[in-house]
Amino acid sequence: MPDLISIGECMIELFSEEPIEQADTFTRSLAGDSFNICVAAQRLGTSAGYITRLGDDPFAAYLLNTWNSLGIDTSRIRTVDGFNAVHFVALMPDGNREFVYYRSGSAPTTLEPDDLDPDYIGSAKILHCSGIAQAISESARATVLKAAQIAKERGLKVSYDPNYRHQLWSPDEMREAAAELLPYVDYFLPNSSDDAPALIGSEDPHGMVEHFRDLGVPVVAVTSGEEGAVIGFEDRVVEIPPYSPGGPIDSTAAGDAFNGAFIHGLLNGMSVPESGRLGTVTAGLKLRQRGAIGGMPTREEAFGVFDTLRADG
Repeated sequence: MPDLISIGECMIELFSEEPIEQADTFTRSLAGDSFNICVAAQRLGTSAGYITRLGDDPFAAYLLNTWNSLGIDTSRIRTVDGFNAVHFVALMPDGNREFVYYRSGSAPTTLEPDDLDPDYIGSAKILHCSGIAQAISESARATVLKAAQIAKERGLKVSYDPNYRHQLWSPDEMREAAAELLPYVDYFLPNSSDDAPALIGSEDPHGMVEHFRDLGVPVVAVTSGEEGAVIGFEDRVVEIPPYSPGGPIDSTAAGDAFNGAFIHGLLNGMSVPESGRLGTVTAGLKLRQRGAIGGMPTREEAFGVFDTLRADG
């Protein structure tokens, strides 16, 4: 059974290196924040399982075969009538991305609490939850909440990335959904650029740490892109430097890379600051390649850099 279980939506990704309105060719891949985290952690050595619904359209075999080839446990993925969500991604000159989504009514939006196997969840060590999974439908939101409740009943840790997307819901809706989940959360993993303004009206990572630590969240790790991360835990707040091996090629899923590595570190006995440093190293290495999962570093790559940096002090 996997040590990490994540629940959410994985989409077909159609990627272009030109702005969407100019692009003639798109490259097929797949992506989804909750799935990207599984890949990041699995490549570092953490066994990972995924809970979602798979639509029985022509993309179904591609998705399932890819998930299995990446070593992700798919035993609790349910195939249903319907289609799989698609998003178009274009890379902008500064390394940021432009997104267009076609996901309303897709198979993952029909996730229901009955899709959950309490024994499967209870066999893991950590459950990861996504704000995007909460946002795609009311039934998916209820499923995420039920999964977190099962996890706490079974003694698991729960991590949560609110991952605000203005295309999916308003800040008020996001805050309401976060509030219902936070009592079950051990590791809160927001970013300062999108999540912080929606949650507290400011991009200040220290403000985020203080706000959610005051609400009782044990560990709050706020990522800030090129500025690294700020993490609050116990009676400490630490700043984790970024790792920048070169100019970014594609920032897609860099935050997911951090989260997957951070979770891997915690599951493997690393301290919170060490796990955060592994997270920024993994995120930095992810920037090297296009797409959400193509650049996720291997254990040898990530720990090679991590061990060197630690030796250098």
